[in-house]
Amino acid sequence: MRESWVIPDIHGCAKTLRALIEDMIKPSKHDWLYFLGDYIDRGPSSKEVIDYLIYLQNEDYNIRTLLGNHEDFVLKSYDEELKLKSYLGFKQINRKKKEWLFHGGKETMESFQIQDLKKFPKEYLDWMRNLEYYIELDHFILVHAGLNFKEEDPFEDKDSMLWVREFEVDPSKIKNKRIIHGHVPVSLEFIDISIRNKSYKFIDLDNGCYMTQREGFGNLLALELNSMEYKVQYNLDF
Repeated sequence: MRESWVIPDIHGCAKTLRALIEDMIKPSKHDWLYFLGDYIDRGPSSKEVIDYLIYLQNEDYNIRTLLGNHEDFVLKSYDEELKLKSYLGFKQINRKKKEWLFHGGKETMESFQIQDLKKFPKEYLDWMRNLEYYIELDHFILVHAGLNFKEEDPFEDKDSMLWVREFEVDPSKIKNKRIIHGHVPVSLEFIDISIRNKSYKFIDLDNGCYMTQREGFGNLLALELNSMEYKVQYNLDF
């Protein structure tokens, strides 16, 4: 049977990702791999994570990749950087960039071995710009952060798909499908409960891969959608 695996926020943890896929999932080229975004920032190897995903694409594995708020962060920071002007020798402040660097962008710049944001490799920015906002499957909606059910059509609010932290599911607006998302780190215990309990209308798979000092966190997960079994890879990057 073809397997379908969902993998949430990787955050620059390339060794952990490779171990999860190559040692635990061991996908065939008939299987599907769905990634929920946030490939970069916080961890040490953002470039290597994207390189590995591109490698999987080039090797004809079935993968689909969502946009996360951290990819959105770097794209907006880069676009803002290009617009900045200098006046009497003083350069305007890129507030978006300052915020991004504080939330893990510094590690991403180091991973790409650049100090000037304008020198961020264009092919990686183009790859990020082509990421999807959500994926609709037979029984699930995959999205990075969640949906805004206050809207008549929650799929019209793309900003919420990347950034929302709390939402109340209205099943009638998504054909009674379950939402699988990341974005907000939750404990392994909570993830297990939400997977096992079918009455939960959403499953948050983000265990805070980079949060290795916090009990119950610090792992990268993969959920198989047919069996609803999941793999847990502890962090190998820190």
